[in-house]
This record gives sequence, structure tokens and C-alpha cells, in this order.
Amino acid sequence: MRKARLLTMVVVTLLLCATLPAGAQPPVAPPPPQIPYGVPIGLDQAKKVMAGAEAEAKKNKWNMVIAVLDSGGHLVMLERMDGTQLGSIDAAKDKAYSAVLYRRPTKVFQDLVGQGGPNLRLLRLAGASPLEGGIPIVVDGKIVGAIGVSGATSEQDAQVAKAGADTLK
Repeated sequence: MRKARLLTMVVVTLLLCATLPAGAQPPVAPPPPQIPYGVPIGLDQAKKVMAGAEAEAKKNKWNMVIAVLDSGGHLVMLERMDGTQLGSIDAAKDKAYSAVLYRRPTKVFQDLVGQGGPNLRLLRLAGASPLEGGIPIVVDGKIVGAIGVSGATSEQDAQVAKAGADTLK
């Protein structure tokens, strides 16, 4: 009788374990609210964004490339400060493009990729830069463009991008 009871408990335990999801993944965070696109940023606004970003870079003595794109992902302005590495030109444009295309700062992708695991699939997401330094430019609750900065650390790039984007708030 004891053997039968023990055998029943083992079978029930095995059945319970078999019904649990194998390698359960943590729940995925819901996507952020979608900010609508607005009228594309104009040259005068882009100049203000550029001036704000450039001032922050100069204040900290960082040589950078700063790119401003409109809400369609088209280049409006690009500045390469003296002494900035050539590779930062495309990196800045990529960061801005990612920010406008996916309507979020590129830090979101950097943080997710940094967690590893299933998030590494983001590396194959077309147009998504996993490098901090791209920020959407929002005016009156709508995305009018984006700024991308490259040339220093990702955190410093983001600091300069934020200074530029904040000039239109």
C-alpha cells in the first residue's frame, strides 16, 4: 500500500512538472505609447537643435558629429566638429534614423541588447541602432524629427543629443 501511494505521488509530481512551460521567459514589457508624427522639422528649427547640441559638446570639450533628421528620416543638417572620427558620421545618422523610425530613444535598444538572451534578436531589426545617442525631437506632442550624436561614449552622445532636442521644448 505504501508503494502504491509513493508511486502515485511520483506520477503526480512528474505530470505537474511536465505541464510547466519549459524555460519560461520573463514577461515582455508592453510597447511604449506611440507618439504621432508631425510636420517635418524645418531648417530654422534644425539650426536651433544643432546649436543646442553643439554648445553642450563644446562646453564639455567633446568632438562629435551631430545629425538632425526630419520626421520622414531625411537628413536636414549634419555637422562634424573638427577632429571627430570619420566613422561617427554614419553612426550619428544611424542613431537619428533609428530614433525617428521607431519613435523612441536608441537607449531603449542598447539596454535591451545589453540584457542579452532573446533580446539579441534586436540586432537584426532593420534600422534599429543599439547605441545610445539618438533621440526623437518632439514638438507639441508630435515627432518632427530626431537627433543623433556620435563621437564620445554612448552616455556623452546622449547628453549632447538631449541638449539639442530640449531646445525645442
